[in-house]
Parts: sequence; C-alpha cells; structure tokens
Amino acid sequence: MYQLTEHEQEREPTGRTRTVKLGYVGGGSQGWAHTLINDLAQCPDLAGEVALYDVDHDAAARNAELGNQVTDRDEAVGDWTFEAYEEMGDALEGADFVVCSTQDPPEETFAHDIDLPEEYGIYQPVADTVGPGGAVRALRAIPQYRDIAATVRERCPDAWVINYTNPMTVCTRALYEEYPDINAIGLCHEVFKTQELFAEMAERYVDGADDVSRDDVEVQVKGINHFTFVDEAHWRDHDLFEYLDEELERRKPLPGFEPGDMDGESYWVNNQQIAFDFYDRFGLLGAAGDRHLAEFVPWYLDIDEPEEVQRWGIRLTPSSARVGDDEGPDEMEEYLSGDEEFEFHDSGEEAVDIMRALLGEEPFVTHLNYPNEGQVANLPEGAVVETNAMLTGSGVTPLSAGDLPEQVRTLVDRHVTNQETLIEAGFTGDLDLAFQAFLAEPLVTIQRDEARELFAELVETERDYFGDYDLDANVLQG
Repeated sequence: MYQLTEHEQEREPTGRTRTVKLGYVGGGSQGWAHTLINDLAQCPDLAGEVALYDVDHDAAARNAELGNQVTDRDEAVGDWTFEAYEEMGDALEGADFVVCSTQDPPEETFAHDIDLPEEYGIYQPVADTVGPGGAVRALRAIPQYRDIAATVRERCPDAWVINYTNPMTVCTRALYEEYPDINAIGLCHEVFKTQELFAEMAERYVDGADDVSRDDVEVQVKGINHFTFVDEAHWRDHDLFEYLDEELERRKPLPGFEPGDMDGESYWVNNQQIAFDFYDRFGLLGAAGDRHLAEFVPWYLDIDEPEEVQRWGIRLTPSSARVGDDEGPDEMEEYLSGDEEFEFHDSGEEAVDIMRALLGEEPFVTHLNYPNEGQVANLPEGAVVETNAMLTGSGVTPLSAGDLPEQVRTLVDRHVTNQETLIEAGFTGDLDLAFQAFLAEPLVTIQRDEARELFAELVETERDYFGDYDLDANVLQG
C-alpha cells in the first residue's frame, strides 16, 4: 500500500477535516491539474469539491473523471469530489479557493510569440514573461484575468485566488486592478531550485551537513517574478551566503561553455551560470532559472546565431517543443483506461500547504507574488512583487525584504513600468499604448520601424485573441 511522502508525514493534522470548495479555472490542464489531484489526494485534513472549468470542457471533464478515480483509491487520504462545469460562474459559485492555471492554444499563440521575433533576430529562451513574446502574451491574458476577477467578485468575493499562470506578475496585477478587494497571490516554483542550490552548497561546505532538504533552507527573496534575487540564505545557524564567493570561483569561467555544448541536453537545462554572473556583477544571486533571467536584460541574448546562447549553459526552446508534445493526452487515456496507474508522489508544490494556512490550520512561510506594501521598499507601491510572506488564518503578511541595490532596482523598475503600462493598455484596449511598453522591452533592440512591424504582425497573426482591443490602432496601420 502507498505510504505518505516525507512531506506529508511532516504535516500534522489537527484531528479535524475542513470541508471547502475549490474552483479551478483552466481545469482542463494536462500538467498542473494532475499535480493538484495528486496533492489533494494526500491531504488528510482537507476535503470537499473541486469544480473544474475550462474553455475546453471535455478536457476538464476528463480531469474530473481522473480526480474521482484517484480519490476513490484506498490509499488516498483526501476525500474529494471532482466535477466539470460548462460556465466559469457556476464553477466559482461559493468557492473558498480559486486556482488559475490557464494557457491559450500554443499552436495559435505561443509558437508565434517565439518564431516571429526570431525572424527579426530576437531570441527568447522562454517568451512567456517579458520580451516581445511576454508582452503579447500579457495583452492576451489581461482580458481573461479581468473576467476571472469579475466572476470572483460576483460569485465568491471572499475566496483566495491562487494564480499559477504566466506572465505571473501581469496576471496577478490584473486581478487586483479589476477587483481591488480581491484576495489573490501568485505562486511560482523557480525559487525552489535556488533553495536546492543552497542545500547542495551546505552539503559541500558545512561540516556534518548531509541530506540537506531545500525545505530547511531559508532564503530572503526580493524582486519581481522571474527577475527575483536572493541576498540572504541560512540553513540552521549557518549563513550560506558567505560561501557564494567560493562557489563562484568553483564555477568560473562565466560563461563556461561553447556553442554546441548543449545540443544533446534538455531544452530546459539550467547550469545557473547567469544566476552566478548576476552575483558576480551585482552582489545578489539570481533566484530564477537562467532561461528566465536572460530575458530581462539585453546582454545575454545579444547573439547572431541561436547556438551562441549555449555559452551560458542554456538552450533556446523552439516552438516545436511547445506544440508538439502529445504525451499529456495519451497519458491521460492510459490513466482512465487503467492501462497505467496514477503514481502518487511528493510534488514539492505548496498550494495545499497554503490553503491549510489560510484556513487557520498552521502558519506557513513561503515566497509569493503580492502587491507591494513596502516589502520591497524602493519599488512602486501596488506593483506586484515577489518576496517571502507569512500566511495564517488572518491572511497574507508580506515580510520586509528591504531595498534592492540601486543598480538592480533600475533594471527591475524598467520592467515594473512596462508591466504597469501593459495593464493600462489592457484595461483601455489601447494598442498604441501597448506598443510603448513593447518598444521599451530590453530585448527589442531592433529599429523602431521594425519593432512596429513585428508588433503589428504578432497582433494580426493572433487577431482572434485581441477582440478586446482597438484593432484600428495607429500602430497597426503603419
């Protein structure tokens, strides 16, 4: 029989089961939905309904079938009922929590976000947060997240909304702009890899440190999503930040690879060379994957040929990797047919722990995305920033992370301004204003007329997703 994971064994149930309703927008997901099913099935003190909504209702219905199948297994300790709904309002009616995990069809959107900028010599390893692809993705997402926030306001105004969708900052910010009283946070697992790095460093440099868990490493986080930094790290009473100079020397030279070295590696390979280069130059360790960090500044991606980016130990992710993966649906059919058993595992995700904390079960500290109340003192108030926070039955209390060094703040603030401009453009439907943010993206290093052509081409190619915008805007007319 399946045994609870180590993470589950550490969780101490209160002896009571809390019954809640969880609404899931994007409930047809083939990725994160399965993680949530896994984690809820292993939680002994939460139970209730998971109401799945997706524009692809059939996909949501399949996830509902899978969720019920998994919950019915003898070894599942969580008592949940999964149901797919045709309308988002019905799914969110009376919800205690709302999870957002959405994505437009990649073949109709994401592929163009990657491929069209490449035709202009702009290369993006990810293209979902900043750069040309991130800006256009944000414009598509803002009307959707306005609709989600409006539905929350009408159907479950006191619910906690947990957003997993990129661009994380813009999506979370759009929720607050539409419904200022919303309770919303954004969650991203990028910082977990940095905690794992410090855990490895503890084992390497601290006498007697063996099998150090990332969960036992405390880091101070500050910045915005995917452009986040760590300036403190501790394991027990050991200051791990003091070992970074030694670790940096061990990893030099930076960059340490040659074009072609990564050809056989995963598209998602990360050697943390860019993270350490930030530390070498600015004194803060980059706390997101290198593929993300590279997109926020112009210098790492100033390349003539795609292979050149491999000097930093990363690869570009081609559009084919985004649209050609049929593994999810095939895997789903195998689960539902019984040909393959759904394997319980410790996902490492924290949504269930966060829900338990917000229900008053036990306090929980983690990093999250939340409007700035001064936790990053020299970034604009109200901008969504990524820092640590304490979660309790009373809500979210951001923990002060102090100032960013001025040189780093300047880099971050440029993106905050762009993201706020995108929010304004998304709420007014003004593509001329949106182009100002697009043109200000650090990766848009081409001539202004070429940038206008690229922006217009992206919007026109994805026109079906821009119905909330003024498509007679000057920028589209030439």
